[in-house]
Amino acid sequence: MQLVEMAWPQVAALPRSTPIVIPVAALEQHGHHLPVFTDSLLLGEVVRRTQPLVGDQVLWAPLMWLGNSHHHCDFPGTVSASPRVYLDLLIDLAENFLHHGFQRIVFVNGHGGNITPGKQAVFELRQKYRDRQDLLLLFATYWEHGNPLTLRQDFVQAQMGHACEWETSMILRLNPQLVQPIADLPSVSFAYGFEPAYRGWTTKDRTAAGYIGEPAQATAEKGETLFGAFSEGLAKLLGDVAAWDGVSWPSRG
Repeated sequence: MQLVEMAWPQVAALPRSTPIVIPVAALEQHGHHLPVFTDSLLLGEVVRRTQPLVGDQVLWAPLMWLGNSHHHCDFPGTVSASPRVYLDLLIDLAENFLHHGFQRIVFVNGHGGNITPGKQAVFELRQKYRDRQDLLLLFATYWEHGNPLTLRQDFVQAQMGHACEWETSMILRLNPQLVQPIADLPSVSFAYGFEPAYRGWTTKDRTAAGYIGEPAQATAEKGETLFGAFSEGLAKLLGDVAAWDGVSWPSRG
């Protein structure tokens, strides 16, 4: 079900246990070789492929393209909400649905910079509604659901980077005309330095060109594998949300 296609009485008639899925992505630089709308394009395709797998079990909100991308702001074309503004934006999006009685909110994320404020948003909401045992508030990043490494053996990367082998492969699969030449792009390390401590950083600290990973290893065939793995993984998550009994806390002692 698509929120943008419904009149308000149709929304009002839905069971309040219907999961509300809010896709969130970004508009930011992706190196010299990928478009600034990469994260939103990729999440949009994952969502498109997931929708027929879950049918009418969930209500899809439109994709939110504005993300927390301040770490990319040294590169032109990046449009960003600052971390605290973005956190409050996510809270307000969820509270609109909570106000009307919906009980299951799932943010589906397509941008790494959204992860920290996104988790904080659902954490703060849970504290605010701490006496509501019927609520399920989730922040899920699509590439953490589904394991493409089990489906083919030629991936060089074992994780998502930025404008990397994985993202470049998916854009090649989605629209190869959007990809500038990649054959001569060198590898850029994933390392932050000082691990396992978390180091504050901006993108230019880590990469002059604006990408992290192995974009030269990308292929459209890898992109198809990635899309398939992630859409099936997301469908599994949303199926579990729809089937939740409304009271249990899995694995709680």
